Amino acid sequence: MATPSSSQTKNSQRTLAHLVIPVQYISVREQIQQLLVLQERDQKLLIIARDLERIPRDEAHANSALAGDQATLAKAIDTLRHCEVDTKKVELDIATRKTTILRLRQQQFETRKNEEYTALGNEVIRYEKEIDRLETTELEFMEKADELRLKVKEAEAQLKRSQTLVNDDLADLANKKEQLLARKQELQKERSELSALIDAEVVPLYERLMKGKNGSALVQVAGGLCCGCHMKLVPSTLVKVLGGVELTQCENCGRILYPE
Repeated sequence: MATPSSSQTKNSQRTLAHLVIPVQYISVREQIQQLLVLQERDQKLLIIARDLERIPRDEAHANSALAGDQATLAKAIDTLRHCEVDTKKVELDIATRKTTILRLRQQQFETRKNEEYTALGNEVIRYEKEIDRLETTELEFMEKADELRLKVKEAEAQLKRSQTLVNDDLADLANKKEQLLARKQELQKERSELSALIDAEVVPLYERLMKGKNGSALVQVAGGLCCGCHMKLVPSTLVKVLGGVELTQCENCGRILYPE
């Protein structure tokens, strides 16, 4: 059997070298560092989510600030309208009595009986007195209407000032929402890139802890205590955390632990 030449051996080694798949080992400490960076992004996303959730409530609160001024204006307008209606009624009553007086005087002119003439004259006097009283009432209503119109203008001015402030608040909220959405998109992109670097078997555990532990999947060990639940850790757990050979969870709360 022929022995391969040195050149053939070198070519074969180069071919095998291309078939070798490089394996990158990631230590537990490196995994912890990657998870901490991911957690920091996720915590920022949680804050953004809470801020976005508050915006509709803040918008509603801003709009509700107008309710008092709107009610004041509506009441002022309604009171003015009632006053104008009352004034119109008095004007109609005056016009009716003036028409009646014209009719009575026509009857006076046509009658030939002194008693009837005198009775008609007394009716005319009575209606004239009623007209005097009604004209006084009409004047009072007109003065009151002028005062009410001033109140309506004041209420409109106050509502306009409040509306300007509310519009500014709503504009600020809209701008804040736009910025939060833009930042959210950036963080989601960063998160996607970071999570791709982490062991696929670790990610589900991390995400489950983030969801169940209020955004705190990884916590530090300090003074022999878990900084998540503040319970004392058993010695074996502490040894594992300090050894850094495997990811270690708190035996009380389940959070992933890392050393001081």
